[in-house]
Amino acid sequence: MRQRSPVPAFYLYGEPQRSVAEGFVHVESLDDRSRPSEWTIRPHLHRDLHHVILIAEGGGSMTAEAETVAFDAPALLLVPAGIVHGFTWHSESRGWVCTIADAYLAQLATRDNALETLFREPRALALDTAGGEAVAAALGEVQQELNWSAPGQRAAVEAALLSILVRSLRQARPAGGTGSGSRREAEIVARLRARIEARFRLREPVAVHARVLGVSVTALRLACSRVAGSSPAAMLDARALLEARRLLLYSQLSVSEIADAVGFEDPAYFSRFFARHVGISPRGFRTRAE
Repeated sequence: MRQRSPVPAFYLYGEPQRSVAEGFVHVESLDDRSRPSEWTIRPHLHRDLHHVILIAEGGGSMTAEAETVAFDAPALLLVPAGIVHGFTWHSESRGWVCTIADAYLAQLATRDNALETLFREPRALALDTAGGEAVAAALGEVQQELNWSAPGQRAAVEAALLSILVRSLRQARPAGGTGSGSRREAEIVARLRARIEARFRLREPVAVHARVLGVSVTALRLACSRVAGSSPAAMLDARALLEARRLLLYSQLSVSEIADAVGFEDPAYFSRFFARHVGISPRGFRTRAE
């Protein structure tokens, strides 16, 4: 099966892909990479890094996979790891880009299971003036702590990041699920997501995933329902559809080649699967985006 990546994967934007330290956090000015790129960040992805981006002044638009959303300052953008995204900023926009390792974010989310819901999909959250100032102050604290070594540095960074995540959670509409599952259930779902990411092209049955995770199919379904607001089968289908949409948008592969790339032996069955979930055929989806 083909596993061609249709878009570039970076560490930080423009930097070659490399392994990510478990506790990695980075904060930089929006200006640092956007001004040299003439305020346009082309579509790319980060395999193990999430973004929290504050737009304090200006605005622009964010393209995430097949969707584009416009926003004006103050706004908070949340971009999950593995999502193809790009930006067009208004000239002279001002803000900060916070980048967090996936493993570190998962650790922070154990403080409150509801936080896990934040990075299931890209978001553009409108803030009021006070909210924007509060997030800017918290990001300033993170940047200051990262720039020097002092007792309690890690705790100070985590406290500031948690304040931003909680504010984001209260501002956002839930993206399915309530985060009401137990910590054990949250861990099961996190392991399932990692396994799906690594093996979705194989189209393995839910029972296989459950067996490898060491739980019953019933327990897996219950955990997914409570934590993710979805079923394991729907999560598997959603990842295949995400990859299919990505390849239709950003590659020159034929529909038959894309079917093969996401684990379907029969291109006709793949086309019916895609149309049933997306509401349009793969060819129609590609044509509409041109």
